[in-house]
This record gives sequence, structure tokens and C-alpha cells, in this order.
Amino acid sequence: MGAATTALALCVHYQANVGDSGVSSGWLARAARLIEDNFLDEIRGWVPLLQADVGDPERGELLAREAKEWAVQSGDLDLELCALAQIGSTLVAQGRLAEGLPLLDEAMAAALGGEGANFDTVVFTSCSMIGSCAKSAEFERAIEWIRAADRFSRQYGCPFLYLFCRTMYARILLAAGDWVQAEQELQTTIDQAPHHQAPLYAHAVCLLAELRLEQGRIEEAEGLVQGISGEGPTAPIIGAIHLARGRPGPALVVVERALEAGSSDEQLENAVLQEIAGEAEIEQGKVDAAADRARGLIEAGTARGCETVRARGKRLLGHATADRHQLSAAVSSFARLGMPLETARARVLLAKTLRETDQDAAAAEARAALVELEGLGAVRDADASAALLRELGVRPARSGPKNVDALTKREREVLALLGEGASNPEIADRLYISRKTVEHHVAHVLSKLGLRNRAEAAVAATRLRSTSA
Repeated sequence: MGAATTALALCVHYQANVGDSGVSSGWLARAARLIEDNFLDEIRGWVPLLQADVGDPERGELLAREAKEWAVQSGDLDLELCALAQIGSTLVAQGRLAEGLPLLDEAMAAALGGEGANFDTVVFTSCSMIGSCAKSAEFERAIEWIRAADRFSRQYGCPFLYLFCRTMYARILLAAGDWVQAEQELQTTIDQAPHHQAPLYAHAVCLLAELRLEQGRIEEAEGLVQGISGEGPTAPIIGAIHLARGRPGPALVVVERALEAGSSDEQLENAVLQEIAGEAEIEQGKVDAAADRARGLIEAGTARGCETVRARGKRLLGHATADRHQLSAAVSSFARLGMPLETARARVLLAKTLRETDQDAAAAEARAALVELEGLGAVRDADASAALLRELGVRPARSGPKNVDALTKREREVLALLGEGASNPEIADRLYISRKTVEHHVAHVLSKLGLRNRAEAAVAATRLRSTSA
């Protein structure tokens, strides 16, 4: 029994903290053999539960339901709650949100209510919830459960222990607009992942590259993903970088290869790839192909009851056909989902569509987008919004960091280097000053600008750069 439970624990560790599916599968196979050979029926259900977390979500659903049956037979409430959460996760991965999310809610309520005997049950259900909410853009739901877990966290420690959970948490924060905290969580995964081939490391790097791209730091984004395969979690960011560089052909090749390879079984990740492909087709003048892609997304989202997929389809269709109604619907959908960056992007496209027929309405949408984008620190899209306002004859009111005039010339130089992601030793080398002096300058910059950390200083630097451009 001790050997079997240890093998199960190692299976979870290698999957959730190391991102090594091969070693994880090996330990799960070892646990299964020990359980079978020694008739350990009381823990037999944990095998299909852990098998359900890998591969095809439809098969995963069947395995999770099998685990739940074993839990009921053995009277293992911890396994039952974990299985309930896993069933919910596999349903969400299939795009069946209306069925899956209530099961995750039930599992979280029971686990945090103390129905299980093991603290790891809270960890498992919490990570299932975080991952599913990240994949389904249920950011408000995730934040509510994070708050609900506060009392547990204060008493026993944070339940988001696994690097997988932290990465998914960062994904939620990134989409919800808390980019400073998102970067901190991503950096934790990047620092702790064992080597650059680990899938968790690759996922975190891709999310950080996405953040850098939106901050207007394209070279850094390219550097982060350099040398990583163009399939799987890297395909969307590599495609987005190609589009930002004005290279729709390579963007289309990368994302279509990922779609054809079936790199993701998740409807939501596929929707991102489909939208990037559609944007590339629009850049190439293939608007009919992009419109067909968009209609496919709308149909898939409607069939699965997934508003995120529908919103991406509406935005793409509106862009391809210059349909203000589709774009307005996309703005409303993304706003309801709590996705400020995607909301602002839809507003910019709506403004471009309106400029020929209603310049006042176009200017209002572009202004609203600019305010939202500057609040995020999304320099690249903010610049596009400001340029559109200038085309409409409106002088954009750009906002930079407050109290910047209080900085000395040297402190401004330090702030600019913080914006480039430079470390204290790198700043010292570039400015020919001591590391101790750099520490003093960084402390003064944070104090004068009312910032909490280097990540916030980096955001302030990108905003300052955009307002002075």
C-alpha cells in the first residue's frame, strides 16, 4: 500500500510540477501494477482518475466517471470529490461548460467545506478549477473561488501548489488584466521548472512572451520563444509575432500546422489558433476564407454553449466582412467575460469599421479602447488606437506614469532599463555604476512613482515610452 500510494504521488508530481508526461505515466503504470497484483481495491479508483488527466478529454470523462464509481464503492470521499472535479474538467475541455462548471463548483464547495479528510483534495480540486476556468475564460468564477479559498490559505497555506496551477493562475490574471501579478506567477514557474524542454516551462514562457508582445517588446517576445517548436502551446504566440511583424504567410503556416496536427484537444485553444489564421487570411486578402473560419467558430461556440469561442468568431467575422453588428456583439461578449484586452481590440476594429459612416461613434470607441489599453500597459494596441484617433482628427490624450517629473536623469535611465527587463547587474554594467548604487536608484524609482516592485516599474516604463513616442 505504501509503495502504491508513493507511486501515485510521484505520478502527480512529475505531471503537475515537472511537466514530464513520460515519467509520470511510468509511475502511474507502476502504481497500477502494485494495486492489481496486491488486490488493493480501496485505492484502485485513483488510477483511472489520474489517467483521465492526460489525452483525449472524451476518454478522460469516461475514466473520471469510472474513478467516481470506485470512490462510491470504497467509501473514499476524497477520491469522489477529486473525480467530480475531474469530470467537470474533462467536460470543460470538450467545450461543454454548462455541464462541467457546476460540477467543479460542487467539488470546490465540498472540499473547502472540509468534507474530505486530506488537504490534498483541496489542492486537486483547486487546480482543476483554476485550469478549467483559465481554459474557458471563466475569470470571474475563478476569482470568486480564489477569494473563497482565502481562509483555507491563511490557515494551511495556498492550495495552488503545483506549478501547473500557478501557470493557469497566471493565464487567468493575464486575461483579466492583472499583468503585474501574472508576470510574478509566470516567473515562479520559469525559475522552478527543471529544464527548458519541460512543457510547463514552455507554457509559462509562451504566456510571458504574449505579455511582452502586448507591452510592445516584440524583440523580447521573439527571444523568449526562440528555439522552441512552432507547435503546441507555442503556435499562438509565434503566429501572433509573425502578424505583428507583418508576416501573415508564416503566421498562417504555423497555426494551420498546429491545427492539422491536433496539438490541442481544447476547443478554446483551437479557437485562438483559428482566429489568428483568419487574421492572417484577411491580411492576405482572403476575406471569404476568413469569414468561413469565423462562421465555423460561431457554430462551434453555439453548439458547445461557449461564449468565448462565439466572441472570437464574431470578432473575426466582423473584421472580415466589416460588419459593425458582429463587432459590437464581440465587444459586449468580451466585456461580459471580463477580458479587457480582447474587449479593447474588438473596439478598435469596430472603430475602424465605423469611421466611414459615423466618425463620432468611431472616435468614441477608439477613445474607450485607448483608455483600457493604457490601463493595461498594452503599448502595441494602444499605439494603434492612438493612430486611429489621429486619423479621425482627434488628438489622443495619452497618459504616462504619475510623478515621473520627480525622477532624476539617472533614475529615468534606470527606469528605462527596468522596462527592458534588465537585472541590477546588467543595469550596473550598462550605466557604469556599482550594483549598490543601482539598488538605491531602483528603490528611489519605486518610491517616487508609488510602485510595489520591478514588474510594475517595467509597466510604467513601457507607458512612459509610449507617451513620449
